[in-house]
Amino acid sequence: MAALSRAASSAIRRPLLQAPPMLQQARAMAAASLFGHVEPAPKDPILGVTEAFLADPSPEKVNVGVGAYRDDNGRPVVLECVREAERRIAGNLNMEYLPMGGSIKMIEESLKLAYGEESEFIKDKRIAAVQALSGTGACRLFADFQKRFLPDSQIYIPTPTWSNHHNIWRDAQVPQNTFTYYHPESRGLDFSGLMNDIKNAPDGSFFLLHACAHNPTGVDPTEEQWREISHQFKVKKHFPFFDMAYQGFASGDPERDAKAIRIFLEDGHQIGCAQSYAKNMGLYGQRAGCLSILCEDEMQAVAVKSQLQQIARPMYSNPPVHGALVVSIILNDPELKSLWLKEVKGMADRIIGMRKALKENLEKLGSPLSWEHVTNQIGMFCYSGMTPEQVDRLTNEYHIYMTRNGRISMAGVTTGNVAYLANAIHDVTKPN
Repeated sequence: MAALSRAASSAIRRPLLQAPPMLQQARAMAAASLFGHVEPAPKDPILGVTEAFLADPSPEKVNVGVGAYRDDNGRPVVLECVREAERRIAGNLNMEYLPMGGSIKMIEESLKLAYGEESEFIKDKRIAAVQALSGTGACRLFADFQKRFLPDSQIYIPTPTWSNHHNIWRDAQVPQNTFTYYHPESRGLDFSGLMNDIKNAPDGSFFLLHACAHNPTGVDPTEEQWREISHQFKVKKHFPFFDMAYQGFASGDPERDAKAIRIFLEDGHQIGCAQSYAKNMGLYGQRAGCLSILCEDEMQAVAVKSQLQQIARPMYSNPPVHGALVVSIILNDPELKSLWLKEVKGMADRIIGMRKALKENLEKLGSPLSWEHVTNQIGMFCYSGMTPEQVDRLTNEYHIYMTRNGRISMAGVTTGNVAYLANAIHDVTKPN
C-alpha cells in the first residue's frame, strides 16, 4: 500500500513538474522574443585588456594595462595601515546599515583631505557631502544631480579623458561637449587650446577637471597655469567639477596633489569634487569615495545633501560600511595616518622611479625618438604616443598588454620587466 501510495502521489505531482511539450515550446518562444533583440555589449576597452592577458599562456607576458598598483614583483599590494585598520575592525565593530549619506567620520576626514585641515568652508558647514561608491559613484551621483536640478546644462569633458566619464554623463542623460587638453605632438598640455575652449564655452558651463595625474595622459597644468584657468573660469562663471582619483598617489604628497582645488577655492569658486580611495589606499574593491559640493551657505548645503541622498536611495540605498571604516580609522588616527602618508609616498616614488628607468632604457637602446614625456608626465599612467598598430604589435609579438591608445600603466612596470618592455617599445617605434 505504501508503494502504491507513493506511485499515486508521484503521478499527481508529475504534471506540476513538467509542462506539456507544446507549452514548453510556447514559453521558450516567448522568452526568446522578449530578449531576442539584445546584443552582447562591447568589451570594456580597459577591462578587456586584462581578460586577454589572463588568457595568454606565454611566460613572458606583461600587463601594463591595468589601473591598479603593483609592487616591484608585479603583485597586488595591501597597505600595512589598511591591515592594521582591519585588525581594529575585526570583532569590534558591527556591520549595520550606514545612513543614506554614508559614514559621517569618513566624510569629515575626506573633506579635510580635499579642502584643507583648517578649511573655513568646513567650519562654516558650507559643503554638502556624501559617501559614494568610489570615484565612479561620486561622478555618477553628481551627473544625476546635475540632470535633475540643472536640466538645461551640459558637461565639458577633456579630450582625452578616462573612458568611463563619457559613459557616466551619457547614462545620466547630460549632454556632453569636449574641450582641448592634450597636445599630441609635444605629448604635453595644449594650454592655448584649453584656454580658448574655456573662453568660448557659454557662460556658466560645467567643466570636468582632473585634479591631478590626468588619466590617461599623466599631463597636468603647472600651478601658474591652474591659476590662469581659475581666473578664466571666474570671468566666465563656469562651474568646475574635480575628479580627484589620485590624491597623494601622484606626487607622494596629498597637499601638493590638491593644489588645483585649493587655487579654485582661494579664488572664490563654488566647486564639486569626487574623491576615491582606490589608488591612494589600495581599496580598489571596497568602493570607498566621497562626493562634495561647495555651496553658498549652510542652509543650501543641507538642501543639496538631502537631494544627493534622495538620488542615492533608489540607486543603492546606502553605501558599504567596511571601506568607510578603514578610511576613517586611518585618517583619524595620527600614527596610522603618518604610516599611510609614508606608504602612499612609497608607491608614488616607485612609479616615478620606473618612469626614469623606462626612459633610460629606451635611450640606451639608441631610440631616435624623444622620451622626455615619460618622466614629464605624472601618476599611474604614461601616454606613450604609440599608435594602435604599434600597440597591436607589442601584444602579438611580445605579449605586452595595454590599451590601444598607447596608455601604459606604470604600476605594471617593474625592475624585472622594464628592459624587456623598453626593447619591445623600441622595436615597434623605430623608423623602418
